[in-house]
Amino acid sequence: MGSYDVSDESPERRFRTLFISDVHLGARGSQADLLLDFLRYHDADTIYLVGDIVDGWALKSSWHWPQSHNDLVQKLLRKARKGAKVIYIPGNHDEFLRNYYGTHFGGIDVVENTVHTGVDGKRYLVIHGDIFDLVVQNARWLAHLGDKAYDFAIQMNRFVNFFRRMFKVPYWSLSQWAKQKVKNAVNYIGAFEQALAAEARRHDADGVICGHIHYAVIRDEAGIRYINCGDWVESCTALVEHDDGHFEIITWADQARKPAQVPQVAARAA
Repeated sequence: MGSYDVSDESPERRFRTLFISDVHLGARGSQADLLLDFLRYHDADTIYLVGDIVDGWALKSSWHWPQSHNDLVQKLLRKARKGAKVIYIPGNHDEFLRNYYGTHFGGIDVVENTVHTGVDGKRYLVIHGDIFDLVVQNARWLAHLGDKAYDFAIQMNRFVNFFRRMFKVPYWSLSQWAKQKVKNAVNYIGAFEQALAAEARRHDADGVICGHIHYAVIRDEAGIRYINCGDWVESCTALVEHDDGHFEIITWADQARKPAQVPQVAARAA
């Protein structure tokens, strides 16, 4: 990817559009430092924040706001001041911002959902996606319980991978392994994708761009292009639209500071 001495003023790569979701600032599992590093090397004319950027659920249970989280907020505000169009679509973890639809603060527009028009004229519904999660809508206590279980899995991941790094063994995801082995999780992901594709169709859109389940993917679903941004808790993925119109999921590697292949990351219904 080039020199490590790239300044904030001149990132190496610039895209037409950048989509980021599920950063979970305020949660101990958030890898805000990696996203901050990613944003030093990448910029875009338009930036969509596709929900769960701030984790209000985590902040309610225990306050956790290290300097890297504050730095990331300042970085996004600075990009808006420098001319990037920044659009924030709140999710369920930052649902407190849903009281501010239609407002504009610090150069950032807060909206319920929006439609992004690609270079080729195709229309993409941009939405977080939690309203199509029956667990979140109808059993919030179960969603909070699942959230705690996911956090535990992330902590176990760190413990296991600490020793794997000592022996120079590649990263291994406990939550990914568990979700791939559980049939209900696979079925949940499929049902979520189908529901979002149907919603895009109701908006007369050609595709949908969402977050929520922490599963980065680009695929066609019943004639609709379904794209999920992934997350910045475990997989550290961002969706970009190049100037020629094609979409790409970038996984930001920890040490190499270069894009890596997109893994089959763990889904999270929270």
